[in-house]
Amino acid sequence: MTLETKKSKFVELGKFLSQFSSLENPIKNEVQGNDLFFDECLNLIALSQSHNGWYTPEQVCFAFQSWAKALTKEKLDQWLSKYDFSGVQPKTIALILAGNIPLVGFHDFLSVLISGHNVLVKTSSNDQHLLPFIAKYLIHIAPEFKEKITFVEGKLENFDAVIATGSNNTARYFEYYFKDKPSVIRKNRNSVAILTGKETREQLEALGEDIFRYFGLGCRNVSKLFVPKDYSFVPFFEAIFTYKDVIEYEKYANNYDYNKAVFLMSNFKLLDNGFLTIKEDQGYGSPISSVFYEYYENVGDVLQRLKDENEHIQCIVSNNLISNSIPFGQTQSPELWDYADNIDTISFLLTIK
Repeated sequence: MTLETKKSKFVELGKFLSQFSSLENPIKNEVQGNDLFFDECLNLIALSQSHNGWYTPEQVCFAFQSWAKALTKEKLDQWLSKYDFSGVQPKTIALILAGNIPLVGFHDFLSVLISGHNVLVKTSSNDQHLLPFIAKYLIHIAPEFKEKITFVEGKLENFDAVIATGSNNTARYFEYYFKDKPSVIRKNRNSVAILTGKETREQLEALGEDIFRYFGLGCRNVSKLFVPKDYSFVPFFEAIFTYKDVIEYEKYANNYDYNKAVFLMSNFKLLDNGFLTIKEDQGYGSPISSVFYEYYENVGDVLQRLKDENEHIQCIVSNNLISNSIPFGQTQSPELWDYADNIDTISFLLTIK
């Protein structure tokens, strides 16, 4: 397939996914493959929570909508225009995927295929159904993909390079195990927000989206707030009250009760609104249902620290305090060119000979 053909097939995938903003959306007759895949997709969304308790229909549909918005001809053209694919010799790229949020490994999957390589996928035990379904849809509308996509459950064999995502502990294992292969090894990262106290209610409410989307399980979820000395958290708590229904989900509620109890038994000082605890802590990775915060006197010191510790940071949310910061509410809506860990996946794939 030519690059243009591949792009057109992913555009069709985007159109297909766009139909699923909820379980009650009407079918679009002009979308390819609906006769075979529309009802199956509805069933998959409905059953996802039984496969992974965090994958509620709302969260899976949000992931589908995010990719539908990204997979347009205009955005694919903008993303890929700076690369030269003419010299690609197809190799087999192994993907070891995480499963913390729905379709978290799709960007790597897309990047391998769009660059002309073959993909060998080892899914997470927490997300074994969504990507294989999407692959099946792609193969239906473009049978040429059949020879380029393989899913494996056991040991990875016969591959030329690897992209692996895991915890800091598993990353050390990956780095040793794949030391003789070209690789991208992704570790734990977290996202932070820098507040000044001048944020509007709308901005603080949007920050709630950055905190609570996917129940806070993603590396793009804000898990740490930097706030000025004497900051009042009252406007923050008032603004995020709209997300109070998150406590209705049993797994989230269990984490809230457990983590709050652990904090209190350790005599930590907490602020609590009944569905989120915030704790003063210098760390970045807060547990589910909690956000860390840290006071600052000079915002410049915060920016320098984040620059020095950038290997721990995925996203920085602020009101234009730093050139590469993300607006409030937008961390879970990355563009195709917003690479995880700031590693240009396409450039890496173009070096595989």
